[in-house]
Amino acid sequence: MDYSIKFWNRIADSYAKKPISDEVSYQQKLTITQQYLHPEMNVLEFGCGTGSTAIVHAPYVKEYQAIDVSPKMIEIAQRKQTAATIDNLTFINAAIEELPVADESLDAVLGMSILHLLNDRDEAIGEVYRMLKPGGVFISSTACLADTMPYIRYIAPVGRFLRLIPKVGVFSRQELQAGLVKSGFRIEKILVAEKNKTVCFLVAIK
Repeated sequence: MDYSIKFWNRIADSYAKKPISDEVSYQQKLTITQQYLHPEMNVLEFGCGTGSTAIVHAPYVKEYQAIDVSPKMIEIAQRKQTAATIDNLTFINAAIEELPVADESLDAVLGMSILHLLNDRDEAIGEVYRMLKPGGVFISSTACLADTMPYIRYIAPVGRFLRLIPKVGVFSRQELQAGLVKSGFRIEKILVAEKNKTVCFLVAIK
């Protein structure tokens, strides 16, 4: 098993109990996202963690699938779903490149706090583009560490070697946006919170 998966399995319980660091920004992102959601939509969220965001958004759409590479995270998400009694939501233990999704079959894809944790973010962006219908929306929130903590580029490999942190990609907002545009997306909205300028919330349209 990849060490990053072991890392997220190990911290899953504490992660689920951890309060949101910037509740105001989180609620703002939820509100913006729901402006793009409609009752007839089929939606995928990858890197869903313990499922809190999926549970909030699922009632606004027809079908909502949420995936994560960590089995422990998915177990917690499934327990939350049972408690919330949401029928149109499915949690699956999978990576985005493993999920059999037909071309142009989804109306929206969410990737919240995940692109900077992937081995190849541009490959994932390309997969999202393939899955989305023309006019479909990709909503993401990403730590662009090169903008505020460029030194992490040198520290992160050491932390991963010592098994203290998972894999972390270091890139800028400009690089992230360039990757989206190169894949064919049009960027419609950008939000960078005052409290944490590292995180970039984006709405991109196919």
